[in-house]
Amino acid sequence: MQAAKHLLLLCLAATPLLPLQAAEKAPDAKEQATKPAEPQEKAVSTDHRIRLGDTNINYQATAGNLLIRNKKGDADATVFYVAYTVKGDKPRPVTFLYNGGPGSASLWLHMGSFGPVKVDTANGKPTMPPPYKVSANPESLLDKTDLVFIDAIGTGFSRGLPGKDAKDKKDDPSKPFWGVDQDVDGFARFIERYVTVNKRWNSPKFLLGESYGTTRSGALVNRLQDDGMTMNGVILVSSILNYGALMPGLDRSYISDLPTFAAIAWYQNKLPNKPAALAPFLNEVRAFASGDYAHALSQGQNLGDQERDAIAEKLHQYTGLSVAYIKEANLKVDASRFRKELLRDERRTVGRFDGRFLGIDQDAAGETPDTDASDTAISGAFIAAFNNYLDQDLKFESKTPYRIFADQAIRTWDWHHKAPNGHWPMPMPAVNGDLANAMRTNPYLKVFSANGYFDLATPFFGTEYDLAHMDLPAELKKNLEFGYYPSGHMIYLNPEAIKTLHQDLAHFYDQATHS
Repeated sequence: MQAAKHLLLLCLAATPLLPLQAAEKAPDAKEQATKPAEPQEKAVSTDHRIRLGDTNINYQATAGNLLIRNKKGDADATVFYVAYTVKGDKPRPVTFLYNGGPGSASLWLHMGSFGPVKVDTANGKPTMPPPYKVSANPESLLDKTDLVFIDAIGTGFSRGLPGKDAKDKKDDPSKPFWGVDQDVDGFARFIERYVTVNKRWNSPKFLLGESYGTTRSGALVNRLQDDGMTMNGVILVSSILNYGALMPGLDRSYISDLPTFAAIAWYQNKLPNKPAALAPFLNEVRAFASGDYAHALSQGQNLGDQERDAIAEKLHQYTGLSVAYIKEANLKVDASRFRKELLRDERRTVGRFDGRFLGIDQDAAGETPDTDASDTAISGAFIAAFNNYLDQDLKFESKTPYRIFADQAIRTWDWHHKAPNGHWPMPMPAVNGDLANAMRTNPYLKVFSANGYFDLATPFFGTEYDLAHMDLPAELKKNLEFGYYPSGHMIYLNPEAIKTLHQDLAHFYDQATHS
């Protein structure tokens, strides 16, 4: 039955649209009057050139929107994308890229990571005010793959369309897509539509998501393959794969955060005995976090005083926080407290997305930072540069502003997720099982996990735990790779890190398309 379903989908994708047959019933005047008019699909293409390594690459940039339709055939959303494509003699790989939030547009990956242009930002400190410089990106992946940046519905120029049966006219028409599984459904339908319209069914296909985009990717790759679209690879950048681990009352987050605390304290020169090299030091911290520290936390209030003192001293050595502060926190310091406490004596805080960035609060008291310095340091540059680039280089015009965030999305998000073989929707999504199912049903699917050492939003040790719990047999574990970089959540903010990541992904693409 499943094979027949896949064959039917592929046949439909390859079949040209036929004109309405005369025998079909035309909609009556009343139905036409109540049905909202569909927006038009449009695309603006421009030609460009970039030099990557020793090669000049001519590419086409296409900014436009495509309609996606529900099972009734009605358009229920218009999805904005920017595609960069290169003509070739054989099918080129195509990669679909998106940010997370949930409720964020894709301009961060678009203007910072692997597109043909990038906005120049200061490394580890605030970027100067405008004018901003947008330059050719030497780390673009256009030498390996075509790129399609997608804005989630409700962000950018992507919007849900109001249906004729909508009950609450005050609701944002994008709201039906604001949920784990609803979001995956919208992205799957867009990707299948893009592949069909652009005749890319025979191209090697990849997903690249950042932050909540990795949550999307874990479920989306499984959905696409269930629909008959076999994928070559998934790239997870700064992953959050199990939101259940963040539930109050669990020790998991303290254990996952500890190696990142140690990395940031190492970078900020706050360790009592700073080791010369970061990576071997973090191996030591990982072992302590999953061993003695996890055991101590599991005992809760029953932990003896002598063991409590020993654990507090070890945490001091690994985090730079005082023994007294650690004991007052019952050995459980969360990320926000760490960001405030580490440099309190210098009246500075460290960034959540990237612990290399320093913030200045109103005062040095209090429990948590006023802002995230790693966010405020770069947001203005990305937003201004993208809007200017969209107008000046991509020649795309719109009567509505480009929406950076769908503010209501995360407030109203439906976090339930129906996992493969699950009997009921989970109240918080854990998608490592979806990803594992996709790898088991497609033993050629390759996965690359990219992690920033200084990322407190999605700590690398938590990602390692989730990806280690997919119950993969030995022959499939070789399809899972990890990369670690001296940067934060947005790995590409460090020029050294993005260069290394590009090299790692170039190898990954070669393996996933030529093996």
